[in-house]
Amino acid sequence: MTEEQFYDSLRQKGIELSDVQKQQFKRYFEVLVEWNEKMNLTAITDAPSVYLKHFYDSITSSFYVDLTAVESICDVGAGAGFPSVPLKICYPHLQVTIVDSLNKRINFLNHLAGELELENVAFVHARAEDFGRNPKYREQFDLVTARAVARLSVLSELCLPIAKVGGLFVSMKGAAASEELQEGAKAVKLLGAKLQEEHEFLLPEENSERHIFIFKKSKQTPKKYPRKPGVPNKTPITG
Repeated sequence: MTEEQFYDSLRQKGIELSDVQKQQFKRYFEVLVEWNEKMNLTAITDAPSVYLKHFYDSITSSFYVDLTAVESICDVGAGAGFPSVPLKICYPHLQVTIVDSLNKRINFLNHLAGELELENVAFVHARAEDFGRNPKYREQFDLVTARAVARLSVLSELCLPIAKVGGLFVSMKGAAASEELQEGAKAVKLLGAKLQEEHEFLLPEENSERHIFIFKKSKQTPKKYPRKPGVPNKTPITG
């Protein structure tokens, strides 16, 4: 996907980028490649693939969720900033918080935010389980999202505790999505949410399968969740 194809694809979805926003994406690509030489951020470094598999793919959730009605987003385990930084570029009003367990990725994100002149972004070095138990963040966000972090049964326990009651948890998944949804159904319900919408589509050009699950949080998450770091991954809530 060339830069122009990227802009055109977004335009077809009603997202018209300004010259400033286009420059932000261009600089994002440059910084990603620069830093990737020093630390392992991504295996994808050629421009067409980055624009398709990182930038465009990150923005797809906004085709199904009205982000103009959302103020605060938390991105769990964002790594190199996906999906929340591309969403922030497209929707500058968003207040974005990223939590990641690796400090070197947080350093990258701080540098990136400076280069892109992003405002109202916060990067927190923490395990997602500890973050979700912190009163400062617990049940504080309008929308919580994650991409390529964990299976839904595990991810729900990391994301739902920090979503507001009435807020959304948006999970971006690939081909195994249906199986994950079935496996994670108990966790989603126990943690206070239910599936509101499910969308399936193919990523342009490579035609790989994508699923976006939109969960609505209807009640508070029980205080015992999330459990201690590592426990959700070892013993997911299933059954």
